[in-house]
Order: sequence, then structure tokens, then C-alpha cells
Amino acid sequence: MATTDRQATTLALAHALSAAERGLAVIPLSRTKLPALRSPHRDDPDPAPCHGECGSTGHGVYDATTDPPRIRDLFAAAPWATGYGIACGLPPHHLIGIDLDTKSGTDSSAALRELALRHLFTIPETVVVLTPSGGRHLWLTGPPDAVVPNSASRLAPGIDIRGAGGYLVGPGSRTEHGVYGTAPGTAHLTPAPCPPSLLRLLLPPPRTHHSTPPAPAEHGQGLVQFVLAAHEGQRNTRLFWAACRAYENGIGPALLAPLVEAAVQTGLTEREARATVASAARMTGRRE
Repeated sequence: MATTDRQATTLALAHALSAAERGLAVIPLSRTKLPALRSPHRDDPDPAPCHGECGSTGHGVYDATTDPPRIRDLFAAAPWATGYGIACGLPPHHLIGIDLDTKSGTDSSAALRELALRHLFTIPETVVVLTPSGGRHLWLTGPPDAVVPNSASRLAPGIDIRGAGGYLVGPGSRTEHGVYGTAPGTAHLTPAPCPPSLLRLLLPPPRTHHSTPPAPAEHGQGLVQFVLAAHEGQRNTRLFWAACRAYENGIGPALLAPLVEAAVQTGLTEREARATVASAARMTGRRE
């Protein structure tokens, strides 16, 4: 192993131990940002689900720990590790990661600001980690009884959520694309509580059973108005977000025509609008 790789591993271990001192459970990561230890069940022809019950390492985020000797053992078993992951959803912090991506071609920061204005919340001063690609990870904490799921672009295009069963790349990690680091002025902060209005958006919608599909009613009209208020550059983003919310709340089919009509009024073609709504339906596991 090259000297630079040994240095990267040594630094990653030091950063991981420092994070563990603050109550953050960690695992070693490779340069690809994936868990550095391979699954012990990789050669099983029909592996049963295992989250570490077998007693071996190599179960990804389920190996995460705050115990220093255990962390050293994990890094010793993966001397090629150049980074570390921080498990989300675990006590005492119940960490929630808001991943503002830049690779999707959307302005995820603007999308988050729109959500904040629409749902009347403010992102508090908190830990912010800068990614090599120019993205940002916002660290927030949730209540012990809230299980926030992982999601990709469900909240809005370009915004991914790291919750229970997920992990964030820790600051100081070196990857194929560069080094993760805390944003200036945030390294000394502790993760701030997630605003209640934002937490409600992150939690899965309650399951309800209807004998007939519910009418769009007032909530549906609010989504239509949200699309109608889109400016150029926001039209697809707003339509996608509104369609996701409609399908998650069981009113997607009823709102299909009104949402498409609203999007056309903002300047999209009907074909573009229908494709965006269909994409939202697939993303939420629904069908038009």
C-alpha cells in the first residue's frame, strides 16, 4: 500500500475516533464511499437477510459503533479504507442527513428554500459538510420515536435523505473525487434539531385505506396552485414535487389532469408535463 494510502487510512481512523467521542457511530469506507468490509455472505448462493446477527463484520452500516477498540478492529480489517461513514438514526443523536446534490442538474438549495417558505420552517444553524462535487450535507437530529427513511429526490429533485439504515460520509474522508470537509464556521457546532414542519415531510405518510379514491379537495388544489406559481427554471421541479405529494396521499390519479393543465399554463408542453408526472408516480411506487 502506498504511503499516501496509509496516511489516508490513519487520518480516517483518527477522524472516526473523534466522531465516536461525540456519540456518532462509524464504519470504515473505501475510496468509492462504500463500506470497506465485504459481506461475509457474498458467496452464499441464497443468503438470508443478516444485519450482523452472524457475529461477523461486513454488514455495512450495521457494523457501526462508537466503541474505540471495535473501531480500531474494523479499520485493521480494512487497511485500504480512506474514509469513514457515520450511521444515521442511532441514539443519542438520531442523525438525519439532508444531502443537497449538484449532479442532478437541479438547484437543490433553491428547492430546499422553496420548501422552507411553503411549509414555514427555517433550517437552523448546524453542521454542514461540503462534498468534493460541490454538494452539501446538512446534519440534523430527530426525536427518538421518529424513524426517518432514506429517500432519493422524494422531498424535491436533488435532495436525498439519509435516515435509519443509512450513513453519511464523514468530514476528513478521502474518496476518488476528493476530500469531504466541514463548511467554515460549522465544525464546532452540534447537529441541530430538525424543524417539526420539515420532519413531517421526511416521515412516511400514514397508511390509510379508502374504499374509493379520495377527492382532490383543498389539499389537491394547493398542489395545483403550487405548480401554477412556478417561474421559468422551476416548472419541472415544482410539478415533480407536487405530483410526488399527490401520489403519496392517494390523490395522484384524480390530480393528474389538473396538474398537467397547470404545468402547461406555466409553459411546459403536455408531453413534458405527463412525463414528469409519470416519473413521480414511478418514484413513489404508484401507477397512473
